[in-house]
Amino acid sequence: MTKPINYVIALAILGVLATLSVILPIYMDDLVYRVLMLSGIAVIMAVSLNLINGFTGQFSIGHAGFQAVGAYVGAALTVYGHNDIFGHLPKDGQIGTGWMSLAVGAGPMLASMLAGGLAAALIGYIVGLPSLRLRGDYLAIVTLGFGEIIRVIVENNDSVGGPRGFSGNLDIGVSVPAITNFFWVFGVAIVVILFARNLRFSISGLQYLAVREDEVAAQAVGIDTTRTKVNAFVIGSFFAGVGGSLFAHYEQTILISSFNFVRSFDFVTIVVLGGLGSVTGSIISALVLTALPEILRSSLGAQFNQYRLVSYALLLIVMMLVRPQGIFGRGELSFAKLRNKFKKPATQ
Repeated sequence: MTKPINYVIALAILGVLATLSVILPIYMDDLVYRVLMLSGIAVIMAVSLNLINGFTGQFSIGHAGFQAVGAYVGAALTVYGHNDIFGHLPKDGQIGTGWMSLAVGAGPMLASMLAGGLAAALIGYIVGLPSLRLRGDYLAIVTLGFGEIIRVIVENNDSVGGPRGFSGNLDIGVSVPAITNFFWVFGVAIVVILFARNLRFSISGLQYLAVREDEVAAQAVGIDTTRTKVNAFVIGSFFAGVGGSLFAHYEQTILISSFNFVRSFDFVTIVVLGGLGSVTGSIISALVLTALPEILRSSLGAQFNQYRLVSYALLLIVMMLVRPQGIFGRGELSFAKLRNKFKKPATQ
């Protein structure tokens, strides 16, 4: 009886997401909708980074580089594959809203997310296999260098726009299609959250946590620590690439400056603030730290933007002093525990 119920719940969730994807762009303010979409993408990036930094205890500060790989590969697929694969998409990239837009963009969106995720995972494997033998600051330096390598490669590659950014192929008049919507962003976010939660309480997840707590002891009980860390790195990179593809097909114009060191630091801030190893903490922190700057930027203007990094640094300092383990530490929000807490004791 459990499986049919799960299928019904899954179909109900898909129906709700699809309905909201049609309704929200019509009735919601454009700024609020944009903040909502960017918050959902930030949740995907934060939870995927938590697989690396939180679950296995590594210190990667190049996560935006994997997002950039997914963004450029996913966008290049839908643009350069327009004539041969995605000819049903309008060349100007505008597919509108409504139920038809969901159907028209489904195939290209799935293909671009898969391509971007696999490309980022491959790069993650290439980078992770040698570098994850390092620890601490040395690993951070390697991942930082990787992000800079991606930036230099893109800036010197005219096929993806170089420093001008990539918005399509002018030779054939095809723009990056606007196929990212509420359904895909929050559908993927739910998948990533469920994956991370189930992984944490699985046998493989326990191996990740063992490596985080004591790598030497984990090796002593037969855990291949390098393989475990590389697996976490590849999975986290895959989801980062998927998030990059979603970001590219939402913004439509991709600038390499959107994936610089500052962006990687934003993701690290989100994970640390929420609590290393806490999926719930990453979700809440991603929503707050993504929405708050956008809201303040719109209300205070450009003056706030120059103090954004200062505010992040002060926020981290205050958090380290008040609650060094993060908002949730390594715990999770459990509705079952809350229900049991407020449940009235049975009368004798």
